[in-house]
Amino acid sequence: MNSELNNIPHRRYNILTGEWILVSPHRTKRPWQGKTEENKSHKKENYDPSCYLCPGNTRASGDTNPDYKEPFSFKNDFSSLLPDSPEINFKEGLLQAESERGICKVVCFSPDHSLTLPLMQLEDITKVVQIWKKEYLELGSAEDINYVQIFENKGAIMGCSNPHPHGQIWSQSSIPTEILKKSLKFREYWEQHKNSILSDYLEQELEAGERILDENEHFVSLIPYWAVWPFEAMIIPKRQLQHIGQLNEAEEKAFAEIIKKLTIKYDNLFETSFPYSSGIHQIPTDGKYYPEWHFHMSFYPPLLRSATVKKFMVGYEMFAGPQRDITAEQAAARLNDLPEEHYSNRI
Repeated sequence: MNSELNNIPHRRYNILTGEWILVSPHRTKRPWQGKTEENKSHKKENYDPSCYLCPGNTRASGDTNPDYKEPFSFKNDFSSLLPDSPEINFKEGLLQAESERGICKVVCFSPDHSLTLPLMQLEDITKVVQIWKKEYLELGSAEDINYVQIFENKGAIMGCSNPHPHGQIWSQSSIPTEILKKSLKFREYWEQHKNSILSDYLEQELEAGERILDENEHFVSLIPYWAVWPFEAMIIPKRQLQHIGQLNEAEEKAFAEIIKKLTIKYDNLFETSFPYSSGIHQIPTDGKYYPEWHFHMSFYPPLLRSATVKKFMVGYEMFAGPQRDITAEQAAARLNDLPEEHYSNRI
């Protein structure tokens, strides 16, 4: 059946959101005379005196970074959420608004300005996982914080405003829409089967094998059956964990290892510093019980045909629904054919 699906338009169901995705694998054959991005892959210096995130430098706020040697986090100088926003509840007819409080942080992955996750040492990525874990637990325990979103925007094409290796954490008083959608599907499946939907899905994917990218003792990376972005991937822990704070020491290292391997494959695909947005979805921190939840990390990269041609989410995607141009199986095969050594080591 999958060989037929590689050639014809069809829809696939996202078990985590309840949404359908249109897949049009024949569209990659069309000629491209549209927008291309500049490939800015080049070696950066280890330290940039003008970078707001390098150790010892002064940020735009006037604060000075410490001479940090390991991952370093701080409150975002230009936070989208503030912990002391005034209380507002507005309703007039069909119009509604309410205040939103929160804390936003920046996590510098490394003091080395030239690095990205695939180029970092495994032990240093493990330290990033540990600081994610620490921030999730600390922010999630704060009053009025009911959800913690860990994410990274990598590359200018994804809106990253600073090339220094870093990610962000936004914590807030309300529970975001994507988490509400997934919570509903997790709960529906749990009530029917008394098991995590991702645990059963992972078992089926491991048996099929065709969308699996990598597997270690504690984690699996794969192209989800319902992927929207061309080379979208998901990392799932084999043990049903509700949140990153439950990782033990061995799982922290295994998580770092599978992140490194996936991002190396990404860079090797078009031999460029592969852009993406990645994020971890996990349980809200509102003190409620979520036995059905299974945390996971998703990567949404925009590149489709080359280092300079991306997938545009416009037109149909904006007004009707998600659509992709290659199947999940084709994307997995492309990535699995790539070497595990970073391309820069072979130049």
